[in-house]
Amino acid sequence: MDEVNEITGPVIRPRRLRRTPAIRRLVSETTVRASQLILPVFVREDITEPVPITTMPGVVQHTRDSLKKAAAEAAELGPGGIMLFGIPTTKDAVGSGALDPSGILNLAINDVVAEVGDTLTVMSDLCLDEFTDHGHCGLLTPDGEVDNDKTLAAYAEMAIAQAEAGVDMVGPSGMMDGRVAVVRQALDAAEHSGVSILAYSAKYASAFFGPFREAVNSSLDGDRRTYQQDPGNVREGVREALLDVAEGADIVMVKPALAYLDVVARVRDAVDVPVAAYNISGEYAMVEAAAANGWIDRDAAVLETLTSIRRAGADVILTYWAADAARLLAR
Repeated sequence: MDEVNEITGPVIRPRRLRRTPAIRRLVSETTVRASQLILPVFVREDITEPVPITTMPGVVQHTRDSLKKAAAEAAELGPGGIMLFGIPTTKDAVGSGALDPSGILNLAINDVVAEVGDTLTVMSDLCLDEFTDHGHCGLLTPDGEVDNDKTLAAYAEMAIAQAEAGVDMVGPSGMMDGRVAVVRQALDAAEHSGVSILAYSAKYASAFFGPFREAVNSSLDGDRRTYQQDPGNVREGVREALLDVAEGADIVMVKPALAYLDVVARVRDAVDVPVAAYNISGEYAMVEAAAANGWIDRDAAVLETLTSIRRAGADVILTYWAADAARLLAR
């Protein structure tokens, strides 16, 4: 009788495909490229030097000049886009600075477009919250409620102002019902049909927005729960994304990213347009704080965070690490 060889270990060994860096790269399922990242930046009126944001180490409120330098650097490093947020000196109840061609955001759009041309997709936040003295994303009724339909009219004007400043893509973020349709109609009627819409579709009333309030010198009194979504709702997020696609959105977005990776995945399965996710200020601050205390490896955590968002299904990621990540990915 032939002697039977005894099996001394498993036949199937998944570790074979992890043995060397080259093999791991070969079979990697999810990758992050610099071109998939968008850098959010803040530009503030009437400052002469960049102002550090204490809750977001490494992030600043830019002057117009320092913004141009940051945009030029981003264009060289390779992120796919830059998202502009404006911080005016003067605010009022209707956010008139958002509509003013000489307002800080519209001037910044013009500056950045002139600086980077077509090498970087120039995007702008289309919302009133940075420009209103009450800090809400829309116009208020006499009893203090956000008036959805009057706000839509303001968004239409804001979209045209940003398009005329030269923006490539607008980001309606105020979560008013019908905003994408109104913005699309306004842009097309004003002969700006080439301007794209990145819709903040599933935007949740999140506790992780905290550092952003400092970043934009927010005047918010109260909360935004009557228009931003309940953190417990997934189907609602998918419904909002589908509505935005039907209204003409070119890209839909989930915000925040990390606490809502399941929503990113559900939206990715539901729509046939690119999906973005916003790796927001609180998510950024947590990693930076832990790294500053020596609790985690910052660079590894940054790339792991971005990979998790890509793995959930995001095609595009807005992240304050866009420039740093581009450097890390180039190594």
